[in-house]
Amino acid sequence: MTEAAESAKPSHLEFARTCNNRAWELSVRERTTDEDREMLHAAHTSAWHWTKVGTEQHRMRATMLLAEVHALLGHGPTALAFAQPMHTYFTGRGDTPDWELAFAHAILAHAAHAAGDTALHRSAYGDATAVIGRIVGDEDRRIVMETFEHVPRP
Repeated sequence: MTEAAESAKPSHLEFARTCNNRAWELSVRERTTDEDREMLHAAHTSAWHWTKVGTEQHRMRATMLLAEVHALLGHGPTALAFAQPMHTYFTGRGDTPDWELAFAHAILAHAAHAAGDTALHRSAYGDATAVIGRIVGDEDRRIVMETFEHVPRP
């Protein structure tokens, strides 16, 4: 790696985190049209920066955020295209924390709803409900529920 690329790492990390946090913050509240655009840009910007400094897990978490943002905005096919590999990644790991597994199911359900896939929506929603009920930490459950309450019921 060149010296310039190595010195850019802290900037990529800071932008990845800042944009990730801003997009999640916007995703769980009512937004204006301008804030919808900001949320979309922040999610994509975060994902791009994670490609420069993140691990596979960071990139999959960014993909999770992209799926949720696209679902919120009604971009069903795109949301589902992001959600499916993310869901496969997190459900295929034996060490995925309960809260992250719940997010994976919830966001797949949201993306499926946005894409009009009724069967997948119903199945993923049920999986999310079951996993949320098993989250050990109260704060983790609260955070997941902030997102899950935006997922329409089947």
